[in-house]
Amino acid sequence: MADDGAGHGTGGFAERMGARAEVADDGSARLAFTALDEHLNQAGTLHGGVLATLVDTAMGAAVRSTTEDDVPATSQLTVTYLRPGTPGDLSVTARVRTRGEHLTVCEADVEQDGKSLVHAVATFALLHP
Repeated sequence: MADDGAGHGTGGFAERMGARAEVADDGSARLAFTALDEHLNQAGTLHGGVLATLVDTAMGAAVRSTTEDDVPATSQLTVTYLRPGTPGDLSVTARVRTRGEHLTVCEADVEQDGKSLVHAVATFALLHP
């Protein structure tokens, strides 16, 4: 299930926040995001919840790119914050690491100005509607 991201938002909360889908295909996905002052915490750095939303959204898109029927639901998310983010452009990449019948494990990274801000790992339950 390929999606070049052209004309497609990320949907839901992440899209409202400003995340832009770039590509989702064959177990990987990439999002773009421009951090604004409204995304900062009281310390003046990018809010951790914004970053967690971005990696969760990118990993969900990566999982969805591997299936036509299953619906991924985040069952576990571990976010490691490596350095603070600042206003400006960010790139989020995600990839499926292991896919089972009922669970899928993914990884994601957030970069800004060529530096890693976040590394995340998540487990998604695959719901069979």
